[in-house]
Amino acid sequence: MSKTATKEYPLDKIRNIGIIAHVDAGKTTTTERVLFYTGRSHKIGEVHEGAAQMDWMEQEQERGITITSAATTCFWQDHRINIIDTPGHVDFTAEVERSLRVLDGGVVLLDGSQGVEPQTETVWRQAEKYHVPLLCFVNKLDKIGGDFYMTIDSIKERLTDKAIPVQLPIGRENEFKNIIDLLTMKAYEFQGTNGVEVVEVSVPEDMLEKASEYRMTLVEKLAESDDTLLEKYLGGTELAVSELQAALRKMTINTEIYPIYCGASLANVGVQKVLDGVISYLPSPKDVPPVRATNSKSNEEATIIADDDSDFVGLAFKIQSDPFVGRLTYFRVYSGTLQSGSYIYNSTQEKKERVGRILLMHANHREEVKEVRAGEIAAAIGLEAITGDTLTNDTNPVVLESISFAEPVIGKVIEPKTKNDRDKLGMALKRLTEEDPTLQLNSNPETGETLIYGMGELHLEVIVDRLKREFKVEVNTGRPQVAYRETIRKSVDKEGKYIRQSGGRGQYGHVVITMEPKAPGEGSEFEDKIVGGSIPREYIPAVEKGIKEASQSGIIAGYPVVDYKVTLTDGSFHEVDSSEIAFKLAASEAFKGAQRSADPYLLEPIMSVEVVTPEEFMGDVIGNLSSKRGQIEGNESRGKAVAIDAKVPLAEMFGYATELRGLTQGRANFTMEPSHYAEVPANIAQEIARKNA
Repeated sequence: MSKTATKEYPLDKIRNIGIIAHVDAGKTTTTERVLFYTGRSHKIGEVHEGAAQMDWMEQEQERGITITSAATTCFWQDHRINIIDTPGHVDFTAEVERSLRVLDGGVVLLDGSQGVEPQTETVWRQAEKYHVPLLCFVNKLDKIGGDFYMTIDSIKERLTDKAIPVQLPIGRENEFKNIIDLLTMKAYEFQGTNGVEVVEVSVPEDMLEKASEYRMTLVEKLAESDDTLLEKYLGGTELAVSELQAALRKMTINTEIYPIYCGASLANVGVQKVLDGVISYLPSPKDVPPVRATNSKSNEEATIIADDDSDFVGLAFKIQSDPFVGRLTYFRVYSGTLQSGSYIYNSTQEKKERVGRILLMHANHREEVKEVRAGEIAAAIGLEAITGDTLTNDTNPVVLESISFAEPVIGKVIEPKTKNDRDKLGMALKRLTEEDPTLQLNSNPETGETLIYGMGELHLEVIVDRLKREFKVEVNTGRPQVAYRETIRKSVDKEGKYIRQSGGRGQYGHVVITMEPKAPGEGSEFEDKIVGGSIPREYIPAVEKGIKEASQSGIIAGYPVVDYKVTLTDGSFHEVDSSEIAFKLAASEAFKGAQRSADPYLLEPIMSVEVVTPEEFMGDVIGNLSSKRGQIEGNESRGKAVAIDAKVPLAEMFGYATELRGLTQGRANFTMEPSHYAEVPANIAQEIARKNA
């Protein structure tokens, strides 16, 4: 593939897109088709055969799911498309979050027999957060139950009323073979081996009326976007296809419209037309608004415009351990050009780094390049940057907005099997936490246990599996544990003193604090209100550090304390005996005392659970969820099944997959994702406190 290395593509010929969806909607199958049709691969790798190129990890091939977002580059109609195939399982939502942050557009896949599923909704909201223009591709229309019109209704109801079909399917379920393009009113059939030949055929007589109605709705919507078009349309002039396409492009880029395509990737129907849509309607790096940044020296706001000749600015969005080349830093270039072997300035960490080699990635295959330009996505060897770091040069030390991730909610005790494993475990976990911002470590100094925290049971399972396979570390694990939190109800004033006199120089620290509750989810805050020098300025950071450390282990059951504000109001010091350590310990004592007096209580993670079950088991499922302290929020029919929405404490959900199988003869499935934290009932809180005493 020398094509990438030799040919340069102008910015308007580049597309950075992600393929995003609920687990099992066919993302990787679709990406494999894209690679085949664009000449990137000469054989289609199938997920069910464990041969998909983009699912290159052993765990992905075994489970038939995507775990890490894989990047690749391909070419279509003289355009360069950088694609990130993201995971659909809710446990790997961080992979989607960081991918969306650096993409200009996305293709949202939907299973045509299921409509909008929970994770589709989650990724859609993530895309909205970053204002990412999207195309919808209704896949699997050849399946039993595949229904394009039901899926359109569910998109409008659950995602957005701005979505509109630009194609219609001809035939249903196993009869589905062709599609109608509503802008051109032409039909297409996908012939030859693997549907390579896209052949124009006539629109069937019995579809003409329906297609004309849908086209009229689309044309009206597009005409409204532009006064000149509207005038023409209302005057009865037929709008040219090129005018409609230009309007559709403009509206899609401005997220005023979301075009809906249809097809069946496994049956090789419709994928090339989606590629055409990516080129025609999704933005190039030039079409997206300039990226906002802050100058780290002057604190002034700066705008970063996609231009090869400007200062280099990039964002590190993913770290990956590669067994052959070591640590890879994936980054998106927002402006300028970066040469391999050159020095860059990491403005987030305020240090200089040298870029060893630059690679274009094709899943886990690598192609070395000498330089990358604005709008491109590549991986660098030799950097120490972490996810969210801004890479630039020291003459232009700007910092881009970092990437925020959800807090992990579930933990597991992990211990090495042998002394040899103990030595390797620390290094392996360090590498994994660098790669995955939602994986957190917590060591209990009293028990000597190491806890790993993640987004769900599958997430932790995969981490343990990776320790074994990639890092050759054998570990034992304990039962999953819930990441409880502690907080307070009322405001209190408290003083803390640390005074030690034992001959010679002593220790003296004295602080007075006010501790007050904050609204749920607002986090913690420290404010210094010392006036008149009652505590010298050099000891204030030690006070803040003492409070931060004390908040890591609350007084109810040793869980982190959240949603509070501590204000340092007063204190005193000793000319000789005061020290940073004394003030740190005094602050810690004040914090513990304040929490004790401020009516503390325990919080637990509540999950959004959706169970899709055949109607005859609906009563049993609802009864079972209610017995788990679940709150049923509603249900809706989905064909012959019912989707039940509930909010259930995570502590009650361990082993639910097995339980649900038993209740429904294995015919129901469920998804869950973190929703919020809520107060633990008093009797359960007492039990937790007793266990942790």
